[in-house]
Amino acid sequence: MKNIIKTLFVMLTSASLLVVSAKAGELGVSGTAKATYNILTGNNKGKGLGITNELNFTASGETDAGYTWSYSMELDPQDTAAGGASLNDDTQLKITTPMGTVGVFILEGGLDAEDAASQSAYSRPTDMGDPSATVDNYSIDSYNNVQYHSPAGMLPFDTVVKLAYAPDLDTANGSGNNAGGAITEGTATFAGRSMTAYRVDMVPIDGLKIGASYNDFDKQGANKKNQSAESGAYYGTYTFGNFSFGYSKAYRADLVVDGALTTASEAEYYDQSNMSAAMAVNDDLTISYEVEKSEVNYQLDTEAAVEQKSTGVQIAYNMGGMTLAIARNSHDNPGYSTTAADEDQTLFALTMAF
Repeated sequence: MKNIIKTLFVMLTSASLLVVSAKAGELGVSGTAKATYNILTGNNKGKGLGITNELNFTASGETDAGYTWSYSMELDPQDTAAGGASLNDDTQLKITTPMGTVGVFILEGGLDAEDAASQSAYSRPTDMGDPSATVDNYSIDSYNNVQYHSPAGMLPFDTVVKLAYAPDLDTANGSGNNAGGAITEGTATFAGRSMTAYRVDMVPIDGLKIGASYNDFDKQGANKKNQSAESGAYYGTYTFGNFSFGYSKAYRADLVVDGALTTASEAEYYDQSNMSAAMAVNDDLTISYEVEKSEVNYQLDTEAAVEQKSTGVQIAYNMGGMTLAIARNSHDNPGYSTTAADEDQTLFALTMAF
């Protein structure tokens, strides 16, 4: 299957390059600036003010053959994945033809469906920096990757298929997300391996959207008893009138080397779920409620599974180019610890878009 994907990428990319004679494109600049006030109780109790900002540069155009292309780059001073602000942070270059879209993504283009069900008015409860130890699914946007997306409207039920491949996950050749050192996920080292991601989305009836994703690493070790690192998710969302609902289920298995268990608390796999609902009071005001659960299961049966539960109530008011949001989140067993004090978070955020 992976050889087929590689061949498809080469064929489509070559075909696009052969016919490209690009006209002058258009350039755009946009961005956001966000001020936050965060109040925490529990293990990480405290209060803090912060400002985050990012700039997005975009370009687009059309070739003589009628193919469209687009380029975007995000400059984010808060992103430390590459040791600080990077000109290659969240960058993508795409060419769209009647056969589909081919793109190259730099730390961008995640296909995991774990977050697709969220209907939050502001952000997922576990995406606000607390608790910090939440484990999400693997995602190919952690690495430089190439993707193919099937054309919109080609398949029944508006089905879109997306395939992605990240070759040789090694910082030395630029496929990694760090400036140097080995690439690790949990207790596993992925240097020299490749990653493949798959995503399918469809709209079977008006208002209902469903989809699924799968992420897989190759070269998991010579021992066939090893548990391979992988993750998958499926979701569904339904919207009618001013109400929307979402549910997703996700699974992540860590690389487990047979006979190499070092500690009793070494994770084997995670079960995740997300349930949310939102109501648009009017065109500007949205209220939402969300519940996220993440259960860690350990390699040793003597170590009991622990479920971390996060709930959030949020309200967001759009004032044109400015949005005011208030979030109230609660976290049980934060950091997958039954002895840790529960945490509560109140966040005020003012975001300006330009």
